[in-house]
Order: sequence, then structure tokens, then C-alpha cells
Amino acid sequence: MKKSEEKTNVMRILDQKKVAYNSYYYGDTEAISGVDVAAALGQDPDHVFKTLVTVGRSKQNYVFVIPVAEELDLKKAAAAVGEKNIEMIKSRELLPLTGYIHGGCSPIGMKKLFPTVLDETAQLYDTIIFSAGRIGYQVELPAEVLAQIIPLKFADITNQEI
Repeated sequence: MKKSEEKTNVMRILDQKKVAYNSYYYGDTEAISGVDVAAALGQDPDHVFKTLVTVGRSKQNYVFVIPVAEELDLKKAAAAVGEKNIEMIKSRELLPLTGYIHGGCSPIGMKKLFPTVLDETAQLYDTIIFSAGRIGYQVELPAEVLAQIIPLKFADITNQEI
């Protein structure tokens, strides 16, 4: 089996749920940042999303999925989940909390299901691309399908103007 044909846990979950998706492998490129990944895949960075994990003042964790070229607006994100404020978790906390490492974090298949918010711009596209749960792998599917796999809501959570 070639690396590009390997299945990640995210792909196995999608297969198990009989969800149609496209998968991409970019592990043979120099891509590190999300924008680099979008370029390696020949995709518009607004169409490729990154997964960010935060913690609120209440100590509850939240997941935010935003376009790779954008920054999470912490005030908008906190408002979207009803917190006074939130902050990014520390990189070393990511693996024990989610089962994923930095750069390979997916909203699907985390150790626990955390409240998840997808940037509303995802609704502008037929499909979105996001991490398949391992560095070098991405999956593509409609945002509405993602919303059927994991409970999520759409909100304006970036500094981007639509």
C-alpha cells in the first residue's frame, strides 16, 4: 500500500459511516503551514480549514474550524460558545486531550467530543478540506455532512470580512 493510500482514523470513521469523501496526500511536499498545504493541493486557502482547540474560563474545551489563512477571533469564538473568554490550549496538551498532534488535528475522531464551531464561510463552498487526523493527509466533504458526523454549529469566528 502506498503512503497516499493509507487510511487514517478519520477515513476509517467516514468509511464506517458510509460517508463519501475525497482524500488527499501531501506528505511528499515541503508543506508545513495550512496555506502551504492548500498550495500543495492546488486549492484556494479559503476552501481549506484548520482545526484549533481552545479552553474557556469554565475549563471546558472547544474546537474551532477555520480557513487556514485566517486567525481565530477569540472574542467572537468565546461569544459563539457562551464563554466570557477563551484561549488556545498549549501545544503539549493537544495529544493527551485529543489524540492528535499539532498539524494533524481533525474535528473528527478526537478522544472526546468537544463543542465544535465551524466558521460560517464553510457554507459558501460545496465542500471543505480539512485534516484527516495525520500530518500529510486531508479529507474533503460538504460542511453539512461534517455537521451530521459531529455536532457543530456555524458562526462568524474569524477576523475575516465576508
